[in-house]
Amino acid sequence: MSIEIGSAAPDFSLRGTMSDDPVSLSSFQGEKSVVLLFFPLAWTGVCTTEMCGIRDSYVRYGELGAEVFGLSVDSPFALKAWAKEEGLNFPLLSDFNKDVSASYGALYEDLIGLKGVSMRAAFVIDKGGVVRYADVLPKASELPNFDAIQEVLAGLE
Repeated sequence: MSIEIGSAAPDFSLRGTMSDDPVSLSSFQGEKSVVLLFFPLAWTGVCTTEMCGIRDSYVRYGELGAEVFGLSVDSPFALKAWAKEEGLNFPLLSDFNKDVSASYGALYEDLIGLKGVSMRAAFVIDKGGVVRYADVLPKASELPNFDAIQEVLAGLE
């Protein structure tokens, strides 16, 4: 199932790296836009490049009125250790049970022999909970178009 632009974003509640309390998408409705960045696995080259790039440009997303979350099927414990090691300044969320990745159409059936790994994907969700940008990348080695993401966010203000 793929998520289409203009559709309601599936809500979720996941454990993250910044707090022991679960993070739910619906808690941001009416408050902030949300950028969801699904990535395959912590401690891999392209994923590290992507998340460190967000770390280095995180202030810009705040200026655009957005909260950014990285999501993968890694455990919350692994994500917390990786975030600390890389100095990530935004929350990573654990979709360990793979439900959220599946509901967003961002789950590989098989990635180099690993079953059920998050695809690299980006979604922008406005304050009303509507998907305004969706890009699910077929290749794990590709990165989302961050300029396009920021352009969509700028248009939401």
